[in-house]
Amino acid sequence: MKQHKNHRFLAAALASAAMSSFAQGSVDVSASSSAAAVFQSSWMHSEVSSAWARGYKGQGVSITVIDDFSGASRIGGRLDGQTRNLRHGEWTALEAGLLAPSASVFRQDFGNANAVALKPGLDVLNLSYGMMATRGYNVAQIRWSARENSIIAAAKGGTAVVVKAAGNDAVAVMAANRNGQMDYLNQALRGAQTNLYVGALDRHGTTTAKASLASYSNTPGTDTVVQKQFLVVGVPGNQTGLYGTSFAAPVVSAYAAILGSKFTAATPKAITTQLLSTARKDTINGYSAARHGVGEASLTRALAPASIR
Repeated sequence: MKQHKNHRFLAAALASAAMSSFAQGSVDVSASSSAAAVFQSSWMHSEVSSAWARGYKGQGVSITVIDDFSGASRIGGRLDGQTRNLRHGEWTALEAGLLAPSASVFRQDFGNANAVALKPGLDVLNLSYGMMATRGYNVAQIRWSARENSIIAAAKGGTAVVVKAAGNDAVAVMAANRNGQMDYLNQALRGAQTNLYVGALDRHGTTTAKASLASYSNTPGTDTVVQKQFLVVGVPGNQTGLYGTSFAAPVVSAYAAILGSKFTAATPKAITTQLLSTARKDTINGYSAARHGVGEASLTRALAPASIR
């Protein structure tokens, strides 16, 4: 099993020098797209097809995927019935678009460090990457690019749902990995009102066949603030060939879009709260807040009320 980290590295620097991403290439692929046809697959949770049957497919919602769309690296996988080798961002954008086929999916390449442009209506920002540097820095020391500044501002200001892959080092999201590297973007998003960290389960859980935390997945740890922002979802890599929390985040991004297509007047904060408050604990082996946050995201439960606020 190979999990795909796609961590971008920050140059080790103090406040007097800007930290920069190690993005490869400089091509911005920003045109919007939405799935031309609905494709249903067994790797999707059964709750997705139930939402589609009720007419909720992400219509009226924008998902912006910030990722690698121009680099040389390719990953083999299978999401839409075809086995292909695609860039990391091509996979994450495809996954979000397949799950929320009526959402508009926008792409921003790592080579474009400009601020992320928010669109009319509900915005969801998918971050299947980390910004890594040696432990020991304070977030206040980091001079983010305009891109990360805009993402952090959107999460703190509640202007977009920000969905952040927790990471694949099997440590707490606020901790350093075995190489002494920390994800400072995780640090910067801690406590932001519309940020969601997403970890991975080994499959979709049910009450009779409970899922376990994927061996690679980062966790909330003992930080109670992070625990309250942390969801888990199934990443059935045995079916797709794609492992890692990179492929958990687009699931939650799509769920947020699907909620937005029902609750059309809901704010990003309301959508974020609804996903967190309706998560399940009874579908997870050995549930604990330190490992699983609030639990496994449940699209059916989140869609259940007539309205949210």
